[in-house]
Amino acid sequence: MAERARRGRGGGGAARRAERSAVSFETAKFIERNIPNFEVLTEEALEIIEHNAETVLEEIGVNFPDNPAAIQRWRDAGADIDGERVRIPRGLARKLCATAPSEYIQHARNPDRNVVVGGKNLVLAPVYGPPFVRDATGGRRYATMEDFNKFVKLAYMSKWLHHSGGTVCEPTDLPVNKRHLDMLHAHMTLSDKPFMGSVTEPSRAQDSVDMCKILFGDQFVQENTVMTSLININSPMTFDDVMMGALEVYAQNNQACIISPFIVGGAMAPVSVAGTLTQVLAETLAGIAYSQLCKPGAPVIMGAFVTSIDMNSGAPTFGTPEAAHITYGAGQLARRLKLPFRSAGSFCGSKLPDAQAAYETANSLNMGLLSGVNFMLHACGWLEGGLVSSFEKFVMDADQLGTLHHLARGVEIDENAQAMDAIREVGPGGHYLGCAHTQANFKAAFWKSDLLDYKPFETWEDEGARDTQALASIRVEKMLGDYQQPPMDPAIREALDAFVAQKKLAEPDSFM
Repeated sequence: MAERARRGRGGGGAARRAERSAVSFETAKFIERNIPNFEVLTEEALEIIEHNAETVLEEIGVNFPDNPAAIQRWRDAGADIDGERVRIPRGLARKLCATAPSEYIQHARNPDRNVVVGGKNLVLAPVYGPPFVRDATGGRRYATMEDFNKFVKLAYMSKWLHHSGGTVCEPTDLPVNKRHLDMLHAHMTLSDKPFMGSVTEPSRAQDSVDMCKILFGDQFVQENTVMTSLININSPMTFDDVMMGALEVYAQNNQACIISPFIVGGAMAPVSVAGTLTQVLAETLAGIAYSQLCKPGAPVIMGAFVTSIDMNSGAPTFGTPEAAHITYGAGQLARRLKLPFRSAGSFCGSKLPDAQAAYETANSLNMGLLSGVNFMLHACGWLEGGLVSSFEKFVMDADQLGTLHHLARGVEIDENAQAMDAIREVGPGGHYLGCAHTQANFKAAFWKSDLLDYKPFETWEDEGARDTQALASIRVEKMLGDYQQPPMDPAIREALDAFVAQKKLAEPDSFM
């Protein structure tokens, strides 16, 4: 019934006619793993970390500052309250977490682009949050709404990205108290992939819900998940009222939240892998449990954003073995809780889309695939430790996400894959280029990059000896040139435009 209600709300002859005439850009289905997860922790190690995390919650506790409603919820649930400190009896948080679903569907306005979060699935979403952007011609600069719109279009055009994301860059040319409206409007109108809502203030989370009601219909939003949004824990062990206020809005409206510590190891958590995992588990247990106090059954993802630190400069480092161990371990802990898991991304500390960026990003992306990540934020475009959204790196990363899809397929072993007819046909000393099996399978046999150069040296030199950043700049322009806006019912577009205009007129601009 809900799906029929959505169709009726979003339908219309004009939209259907536009859809038939529009150019369709292929999006690969979210990844369904057919390979095992890499598990770095033994059963004994997992039990020790779980025991220690419960000890942290029971003896040390967590802080919920400036949020009397949260304190009262915890008191009613049986926690020990001391001012803003909440000490959670052993087993209580885990019991509360049990009502969170192990899997959920996030609906897109185009039902063909719905994603399933949890289980063996992996959903890929772009970079989130940088205040700066970079491209090869303009260099590093503060991001604008025009940049934001370009990234949304690139995400829509990128085959291997399943999700439009959220704050793909921070449009600093718009007022702080109103830019969320333009960002949501862009995701809703420039793309038909799933998207994220605003979390920078509870009222902005409510605006996100209200805009979704216009897009999908009131009843559909109340009965289905149409947003997955990021709630960061202020590590160590502090749950600020702004993020918790946004969480409360989303949980009460059946919208999904990623409950994720933001940890730089050695600064916001212990330097050891086991100590950091203990803190990650304690923080996520408390945050997820709180979401279930707001509404039992609210969809939620266990997150782990963890980097190490350069002890000389204090700068975060990425693609390191310690971060990999923590991510693998956190994936094991999430699966034991039967919760979806968020981590990894195109992480790097490089200032440019260069060799350092490529090495660190490759390490991080492969780590995410093998650790069992279900929702990968920052899957493409991340540069300079998350301060910069790079146009060139966006398309470089988005291209490489195709390798994750193919790795996740595993190894086929059916009769065609065994290729015994080909081996018999070619025999000793022959070659396989012309045999029947090759001719039947060559089009789909190997993953092919849409960006990287495999031409002979002479051809490459004649074409300008272009490096990968130069090729990426060309691809950015081509993708933006080929972009066509997905169709939308004119009545819904008018209602969204009116909502945004009305909200902007309701209060003065603020850049603080």
